[in-house]
Amino acid sequence: MQILRVPVSVLSVWLLMQGPALTQQTEQDSGPLKTFHPGDLSVEFVVGGLMESEGGLWKQEDSPLRHPFGIDFDSEGQLYVVELNGGHVHQVSHSGRVKVIAGDGSQSYRGDQGPASKATFNGMHNCVISSTNELYISDSWNHCVRRINFKKDLVETVIGNGQPGFSGDGQLATKAEFDFIMCVSLSADGTTLHLTDLKNRRIRDVDLQTGVVITVAGNGEKGVPDDGAKAIDSPLVDPRAAASDSNHRLYILERGGHALRVVGPEGRIKTVAGTGVRGYRDGDAKTAQFGAPKHLCFDERQRVYIADDLNGAIRRYDPETEMVTTILGRGFGDPKIRLLHPHGVRVHRGILYVVDSGNDRILRMKIDR
Repeated sequence: MQILRVPVSVLSVWLLMQGPALTQQTEQDSGPLKTFHPGDLSVEFVVGGLMESEGGLWKQEDSPLRHPFGIDFDSEGQLYVVELNGGHVHQVSHSGRVKVIAGDGSQSYRGDQGPASKATFNGMHNCVISSTNELYISDSWNHCVRRINFKKDLVETVIGNGQPGFSGDGQLATKAEFDFIMCVSLSADGTTLHLTDLKNRRIRDVDLQTGVVITVAGNGEKGVPDDGAKAIDSPLVDPRAAASDSNHRLYILERGGHALRVVGPEGRIKTVAGTGVRGYRDGDAKTAQFGAPKHLCFDERQRVYIADDLNGAIRRYDPETEMVTTILGRGFGDPKIRLLHPHGVRVHRGILYVVDSGNDRILRMKIDR
């Protein structure tokens, strides 16, 4: 497989997959692909490039993205990006074209039951795409999850009533109340949406067949859970992301708790990485330290990749070895690259994609399989 590089002076997009692009709206063409960084094949840019402080020429103001946070891919391999403050949803096609497909840049709540181009959002933190290519967005400050159906070109609220609060467990998720849904992720079988309900300090699940919401972790109180306790009876510090692997283990990442926790299939919780004290330390997971970790994902081996916000690093937790390692940032991956508040991470076809939110760019790197 040939890996290409593009000049840092233009938007650099090079996706491995092939397939047709969707109908264009507002778009930017990346131009012809050329080689970049000939001596280093481990890390490359999807959007952006090396900045002057890193020995390059790319400028952040040239990015088409404004505070990107979440990313995912559809079944054809096209990339979708949601912005926290920019208020846009972007699509990156295989040909390297970037276009705005939803959002007008404002922070508001409009456009349900209408086309994506007319919808607005407020503080999108994350997104996930279903097997039927529907895009679910955690519209955090609107306290809901919005869905874009591309076939129908339709946006609708599918979880939450738009009001902050806590209610609705055991009922339809459309009538339930949430308070800052920070992360939305799909179970491995695609039947359940995991929701990180930040201010309620709970992880809540929505069954996509019945539409019913339940709490699976957190009792609403602030605190560090005891290892081995029932997850639904345990406190949480401030859950920022949750996702489950193919072994039905639900991982919970806590920013202020500086820790990674897991809920097993039996419903009991334990801390698997992080001391709870902010810091930076690799090695044994129990003594490893994080700095306000924000998001997570898995690879084929069920290893957990963590966007470690304040440490400017991407960390990896291996549940088999119970070790934490840094794979990008702080001199790892490419010693020239300095990450600033990395947030979104996603593994797609053996490639790790990283949203370098503070620098308005997206990177990718090969991972050992």
